[in-house]
Amino acid sequence: MADDDWDEDRPLEDWEYPDGEDEEDLDSTPTKSCPKCGCDVYDDAEQCPLCGEYLTRERPGSTSFPVWVRVTALMIVAALIAALWKGLL
Repeated sequence: MADDDWDEDRPLEDWEYPDGEDEEDLDSTPTKSCPKCGCDVYDDAEQCPLCGEYLTRERPGSTSFPVWVRVTALMIVAALIAALWKGLL
């Protein structure tokens, strides 16, 4: 059935209603609690559907380096600039 053919006013047919097998599938799906709001979410979910909290350790788009790496890189760049300024390189 295409999306264009969907009629919200039509009554559901018997085969469209959930049966015992559907309820068993829902009950057996492993869930965990959201650390922020406590909502039950599926184990494989990346984000809580209620509050939007990310459930994985890594945040999407988070590629920041540890502070010590950034400080070391900054010191190396500063040393190279100083060496170029003094004409050593």
